[in-house]
Amino acid sequence: MLVIRNLQSLPDLTGCVVTIGTFDGVHHGHCAIIDRITEEAKKRNGKSVIITFYPHPRQIITPGSPVYHLNTLEEKLSKLQARGVDVVVVVPFSREFSDISAEDYVRTFLIEKFHPAVIVFGYDHKFGKNRTGDIHLLKSIAGGYAIHVEELPAHIIDSLTVSSSKIRAFLLEGIIDSANELLGYNYALTGPVVKGDQIGRTLGFPTANIFVEDSYKLIPANGVYVVRVVMKQHPGEYFGLLSIGTRPTFNKTESRVEVHILDFNESIYGETITIQFLHFLRKDKKFDSATSLVEAMHADKQQALTYLASL
Repeated sequence: MLVIRNLQSLPDLTGCVVTIGTFDGVHHGHCAIIDRITEEAKKRNGKSVIITFYPHPRQIITPGSPVYHLNTLEEKLSKLQARGVDVVVVVPFSREFSDISAEDYVRTFLIEKFHPAVIVFGYDHKFGKNRTGDIHLLKSIAGGYAIHVEELPAHIIDSLTVSSSKIRAFLLEGIIDSANELLGYNYALTGPVVKGDQIGRTLGFPTANIFVEDSYKLIPANGVYVVRVVMKQHPGEYFGLLSIGTRPTFNKTESRVEVHILDFNESIYGETITIQFLHFLRKDKKFDSATSLVEAMHADKQQALTYLASL
């Protein structure tokens, strides 16, 4: 897959099949659009092209209320490559770009730069300054260039329209099963293992503290989760108990993401690991004593083992 990060370096993409969007999460709804452009591109002997934006447009347009990502940019690119996309153009989103009128967006950006044969939009996609452009405007302009325009319907799973915002809402409530169902894969966090307070070790539950480097990556609700742990330097299948929270039993205030890896006792400081969320167990809470916390952790472990045995 060719990744282009500079609009001045575009190759000749004449006759390509294009879609546009942030594609945060690369979820089931996105995959319906991606599969459509890859199929149509093969049929026409052209390239499938995704135009996406970085940073997320809302970080520029409404900096006071930024959106948190389901994917880092590299995670998104990896997932798009796995779907068979030929070219991804990462447009550096800026205030200047957001001020392009809807008509100029179609003519000088989409058509003059990409020369597409087909443009595929997801349901109710808006574009241009103040999001005034829609499928009707696109069709009226593209028709003059003999460009075919398609709008795909909202993708539905169990009568729930799939959207990145719904997935974010589920994650922020700790409703992992529903978030994963809409994503089509297990939500994940990746980061290096850093030294913590080593409280877990004294309790018999040593943990690896994960530093999530992308400050806009969405961290799910505080609580305890069953997770799968992927470590490149330690091949094999590992599971664990992940805790997100401030460790209130010890009167701490800084939020941490830390995982106790089951049946694993090696030092992994400095290694980058991936945590895949499988199941929510309980909310974070303050216990009366360290002894009560340890009892809860043993109960968490038993619940996790029961859950994993059911997979």
